[in-house]
Amino acid sequence: MPFHTPDLCDQFPERIRVATPLFRHFGAKRKFAGQIVTIKCHEDNVLIREAVVRPGEGKVLVIDGGGSLRSALVGDGVAEWARQHGWAGMVIYGCVRDIVALAKVDIGVLAIGVNPWQPAKRGGGMRDVPVTFADVRFAPGEWLYADEDGVVVSDQPLHSSP
Repeated sequence: MPFHTPDLCDQFPERIRVATPLFRHFGAKRKFAGQIVTIKCHEDNVLIREAVVRPGEGKVLVIDGGGSLRSALVGDGVAEWARQHGWAGMVIYGCVRDIVALAKVDIGVLAIGVNPWQPAKRGGGMRDVPVTFADVRFAPGEWLYADEDGVVVSDQPLHSSP
């Protein structure tokens, strides 16, 4: 589905929320969209690894890592698993690593930073709960649209006019 986030903002101002521009693109795809699946975790990526090996069905994994810059939550291996299982992309309120290899994975990956330190593997966190960061509430089942201009969220799918 073609879209451009500025056009979505112009066409649907009452139906969208715009994330504060905190994110950088790290995956090969610069534009992605889909229904939201959420994970809330802190410096631990077990739930993320479990999620990306399930069928993604074109959805977007929104990860609330609490904005931690102390370790990465996603690297090229996790991103490749997500791509193989049909995820459209990931938005990470936290860090990524292996960014040279990550840039070659054909999936959308947005994050706030880079850290080479690996995450813990304790299995802490929650799935499918509303999360809030970048001045936006992200709820499971809502829709996320991301491109070079930013991230917007809607409680229903948006279709831009050509």
